[in-house]
Amino acid sequence: MPILTRRPVILLAVDAGLRCGLAGYGPEGQLQYYASRHFRNKSVMKKAIFHMLNEFNQLQYLVVEGAGDYALAWEHEAQRRGLTFQWISAETWRKAILLQRERRTGKKAKHHADALAREIIRQHGAKRPTSLRHDVAEAILIGYWATAFLRTGSDRGQAPT
Repeated sequence: MPILTRRPVILLAVDAGLRCGLAGYGPEGQLQYYASRHFRNKSVMKKAIFHMLNEFNQLQYLVVEGAGDYALAWEHEAQRRGLTFQWISAETWRKAILLQRERRTGKKAKHHADALAREIIRQHGAKRPTSLRHDVAEAILIGYWATAFLRTGSDRGQAPT
């Protein structure tokens, strides 16, 4: 399935897994694209990564949250293309963006991630979703954290107001 975005994406944030969330950010840190993809197995995922990244001809940064083979597949393709790759844990961006009480449990963190992702979508003027999967919401926040990190060099992102 082709990725339909005419806006430049320089940073792609990924919540990696067989069901993965994607969020693309432009040069000014604006959310340009978000989507969810589902892969039948790791082999299909690895092939799809190649084709998905081809859709972003200005891509420079790939930031991935995920474990094991899922993250390694994205890292391998990033290295092959000469992209700057960063692997992060969920705790990295959650600690920077969510209040401690909002991240006490995974369920609470996902709930608050959804609300914040919707606010980022609204603030950035992106198309509003009818439904928002938690993997996409988390990818949006991973990208939000990463754009703040790239601008400031600090891992202390700030939640949108």
